[in-house]
Parts: sequence; structure tokens; C-alpha cells
Amino acid sequence: MLPVIALVGRPNVGKSTLFNSLTRTRNALVADMPGLTRDRQYGIGQRGPRPCVLVDTGGLTGDDEGMDGLVARQVWRAIEEADLVLLLVDGRAGLTAADEEIASQLRRAGKPLHLVINKAEHRDPHLLSAEFHALGLDYLHVVAAAHNQGVEDLMEAVLAALPTPDEAEADEATAEPAEPTIKLAVVGRPNVGKSTLVNRLLGEERMLACDLPGTTRDSVAAPFERDGQRYVLMDTAGVRRRSRVSEAVEKFSVIKALQAIEQSHVAVLVLDARQGVSDQDASLLGLVLDSGRALVLAVNKWDRLDPDIRAQVKRDLDWRLNFLDFARIHFISALHGTGVGELLGSVREAYAAATRKLATPELTRILEEALAAHQPPLVHGHSIKLRYAHQGGQNPPMIVIHGNRIEHVPESYRRYLTNVYRKRLDLWGTPIRIEFRGGDNPYKPASAGRGRPKSGGRRKTGR
Repeated sequence: MLPVIALVGRPNVGKSTLFNSLTRTRNALVADMPGLTRDRQYGIGQRGPRPCVLVDTGGLTGDDEGMDGLVARQVWRAIEEADLVLLLVDGRAGLTAADEEIASQLRRAGKPLHLVINKAEHRDPHLLSAEFHALGLDYLHVVAAAHNQGVEDLMEAVLAALPTPDEAEADEATAEPAEPTIKLAVVGRPNVGKSTLVNRLLGEERMLACDLPGTTRDSVAAPFERDGQRYVLMDTAGVRRRSRVSEAVEKFSVIKALQAIEQSHVAVLVLDARQGVSDQDASLLGLVLDSGRALVLAVNKWDRLDPDIRAQVKRDLDWRLNFLDFARIHFISALHGTGVGELLGSVREAYAAATRKLATPELTRILEEALAAHQPPLVHGHSIKLRYAHQGGQNPPMIVIHGNRIEHVPESYRRYLTNVYRKRLDLWGTPIRIEFRGGDNPYKPASAGRGRPKSGGRRKTGR
């Protein structure tokens, strides 16, 4: 197994900046304000002699109440699962009482501990080291994470202090999984229960979850396995209307949520049963469909609703979401677990449909049967000729249909063909895109049709 290294410290000392530098990504939100990171963020270290798992954490303030207390619980969970802890301090601010208290707590935790003095650009490393020696830690490193200064040396020293896995463990860590990993984005408006659902699926308090909109700010990935299938769950920040997104950090959070949708195979859209389907929900669904991602709907907070209200919610769903007749709908309680176990079955079904390989003969045969049952309308007295079909892409499935006068195919006939292909191929849970193309058949043999004189023409005799 890869070693796990946790980055901890008080707020705004550069933990997320170092995380991004070590993973060579921009997965962690970074801004010049304290308290930005709240949940645990995982990544694979790309610097140093060998890979490792890095865990970015929120800042420790010493407060055990409210949001700071929830963040602290996440930090200590990361410390418990880590093989080594990096305590970050701010070289510009110097040694603080908060640094001393955190170092004291970490020593009592009994984990291997290294001190990292960050923001050390343009400063004498020897003077910085002398100031922070008061913490009494044996291992001390001076870096400037924002400028990638000292990070390579840091990881060489840190990884050298950890045991090297034997060859069997290394082979296991690098082996390809038997089943592909399904990337699953959990999206929705603020405070609909996304983090609670993720925690329920993972079986642990992996994400901060409280009755406060905007708790999740970043898109946080959490790998897990269920029934032999590997998943990566991505909890995302709640997406609000643009007119209500004013804070700069929240704007970046929305961007991260949209990026998580693009990177996923399947999106689970969480709706609040007590609030029904809003225009904002419909807009978010449009973003998911535009990206082409497979989709599963989870109507949360279904427990304790009166039967009359449940019936009204279902009628509302049928009316507002009639364009999503391909998506499975689950009525759940993420808090109590009701109905949550069936979600992953629909996720697997949607992923299989979105990534399925479709044979050209089968697609063409279905097209011919659809044409026999219902021809496209005439255009100025001329018929539209649709000749054959083949697959043009996956996730979402794209079916390319070749023919003549394809620019006159009405949208209603495109929907008809989409429904035919969905039912015949059992492609549920994913949108289907149909593209019409004119021109010759690229599958026709190059010699076909050659060597014959045109009608009414004369053969040359060479005389």
C-alpha cells in the first residue's frame, strides 16, 4: 500500500498550496483567506522518489464548537489514518502560540512528525530554523510551496523516513483493477444533503455535514469499493443561481463542481423532497445533460413526508422532469439510509450504458426497422434517405447516421430514433446523441461501382 501523509496546521499556512505542488494539480482551492479548506482532500504525490497518498486538511483553530469543531474532527481523522504527519507553519508570521499547541497535540498522537516551515521565499533558512527549533521537533524542512522551492528535497527526506514496500506490495499498488473505476459526482443545490449521502455511501463521516448551506466549498474525491466495483465519489459544492453567487471563493467552488461533473462518468443529482423541483434544479440538470454525463436522480429527505405530499412531489417530478424519462429516480433518506443501497445499482447500470460498445450491423438493422415502422417526412416532395448507422463515441453514446437530405430531418424524428435505440439497446441512465451526416458510405469497398460504363455511354475501343 502507498504511504499516507497528512498535511496539518493552523489556517492559512499554505497546506493546500503545498498539496497542489506535491500532487502537480489544482485540486485544492487556494485563496488568501483562512478557513477555506474544510473537508479532507486526497491526492497522489508526484514528487520525490516514489508515490504516496497526500491528505489536505482544514486549519486547526483550537475551537471545538461549530464549524471549527467539525473541521477539527476531519483533521484528526486524517491524522489517525496517516503514516506520517507534516505540520505546516508560516515562516512570515513566525512561531505562534497556536503552532506550539498543535505541535504538542501531534506529539501526543504518536505519529511520525515533520515540521515544514512554509512561505520561506527571500528569507534566511537558518534564521527560520532557529526560531522554530523551540517546538522541539527532530525533523525540520524549509520550503516555499507557492514557488515550488524545497518541495523535492522535502519529499525525498520524508519518504526516506517511511518503510519501503516490498515487491509484492508494490506490484499490488500498481496493478490495474479488475473492474474500471466509476467516477461518481454528487451534485445539487446547497443543503439538499449531498455530503450526508456521500458519508452514508462511504460508511463514515468523510465529509462535513450540517444544516448550513455552503458547508462544502471544494470538490472532494473519496475512493471506495462495493461488491467488487471500485468507485470515486466526488462531493461538490452546492450550485446556486449566478445572481446569488457573490463571494469569490464560492464562485471558484461552483467552477470546481462543474469540473467534477465533466470529469465524472455518472452524476447523481440530489433533490430536496420537501422543496420540490425548482428552476435552479432544472438548470443544474441542463448542465449535466449538456456535459453528456449519465444521470441518476436521488430525491432526498423522503422520510416523514405525508402521503399526500409524496404524491404531489411525484406529480411535480413527472411534470417538471418529463425530459428525463431515461434516468432512474430513487426516493431516499440519506440521514437514515432508506433507499440509499439501491442507488449504486442504478449507477452501475447507467455507467454500463454510457460506455457500451455498439456494433455497426446492429445499429444499422435497428435503423432499418425504425424506418420501416415510421418514415421521416417528405421535403418538397422528396424523401429523406437514411442509409446506415455506426457508433461515433461513448459517454454519452453517440450514434452517427449517414444519408441524404439530412439537414431536413426534424427534431421530432431525432427524438423518435433516440427512443427506438434506447428501448432496443436497453440504454437507460444515459443521454443518447444522434448525429446525421451526408456523403458517401466510408465502409463501402473502394472498388465498388467501378469498371461499369455509365448508362448511355460508349466504350472506348482504342481505334
